[in-house]
Amino acid sequence: MNNEITRGHLLTEQINPLSTNLDQLSCLEIVDVFNQEDQKTVDAIALARESLAQAIDITAQSLGKGGRLFYIGAGTSGRLGVLDAAECPPTFCTDPTLVQGILAGGEGAMFKSSEALEDLPEDGAKAIALNDITEIDVVIGITAGGTTPYVHGALEEARKRKAKTVFISCIPQEQLKIEVDVDIRLLTGPEVLAGSTRLKAGTVTKMALNIISTGAMVKLGKVYGNRMIDVSVTNSKLLDRALRIITDLTDLEREKAQELLTASGSKVKLALLMHWKNLSKTQAQTLLQKYQGNLRQAVNN
Repeated sequence: MNNEITRGHLLTEQINPLSTNLDQLSCLEIVDVFNQEDQKTVDAIALARESLAQAIDITAQSLGKGGRLFYIGAGTSGRLGVLDAAECPPTFCTDPTLVQGILAGGEGAMFKSSEALEDLPEDGAKAIALNDITEIDVVIGITAGGTTPYVHGALEEARKRKAKTVFISCIPQEQLKIEVDVDIRLLTGPEVLAGSTRLKAGTVTKMALNIISTGAMVKLGKVYGNRMIDVSVTNSKLLDRALRIITDLTDLEREKAQELLTASGSKVKLALLMHWKNLSKTQAQTLLQKYQGNLRQAVNN
């Protein structure tokens, strides 16, 4: 990527005609203009529905084969990837290595701006190499404005290693072409504060990552109905949620649900299977393994 290119034509860098007098608005008017513009994030997700579904599909397939999912980005885009990755273990009881976020500048860049580091494509490629990414992994490059050299370097290296690649950007394809397996464009238009992609672009990116990671976990059998049956029971809130899942899906009172959960080793999925199939913990574990952890298949067969 050429660091000296002019980016004013990019959709995310253009001037929003609805906020040209932003500094003259009242506080309430500022809220209203943001609210009006933020409506466009939902429409952008709808327009990208097919590519988002493709991303879910290839991610679930790769993770099902023992692969990993990597988000990679710089600045806000990278931080959102780190955030989504960090939320997977408590929500789905995944190994922390299954979904990982790679941020230009490393851990320190989560809390302190390190935007200059996004201009180094070789650092992005190096991050892919350091994580020993292979053909069964998925790499999702996130760059709101589409041009971040760090992300392009990472995706190019990932493709060389035959990993599945996904590109998430907020500019149309005609403004930047790229060779990836799935090309997701989230078109929310110019920002209220010109060029500040932590706004609409950041919001729509978080929405997209929510959909991709949750959708993949659904396909991997970590959800029953709309319940997070692989929730990690690590605090009082999550214990309460686990018990409510069990009592809602069975005929058990809370006290009995607690006994069942304890007997399962605090594994909601296992507790449900033990109850529904009248199995011991060991028997339920064996049955779940037969169906690759898919509760619905284990119950119905």
